[in-house]
Amino acid sequence: MANLVNLNRYRKKRARDERQKTAEANRVKHGRTKAEKRKERLEREREEAALDAKRPDDGKEAPDGD
Repeated sequence: MANLVNLNRYRKKRARDERQKTAEANRVKHGRTKAEKRKERLEREREEAALDAKRPDDGKEAPDGD
């Protein structure tokens, strides 16, 4: 005799497996440790400081062209 399959259980199991795959992908994509977040923040601050240091600061504004 053939092996019977409950289609509702199969459908629910397949949906559950799909959600687990999606959750795993999201954890990889969005999940970062505290150290990684801190490192990224420090790098961003360092880059902003480097840009600010290169910006001319002579106290004059750009001419209007008049």
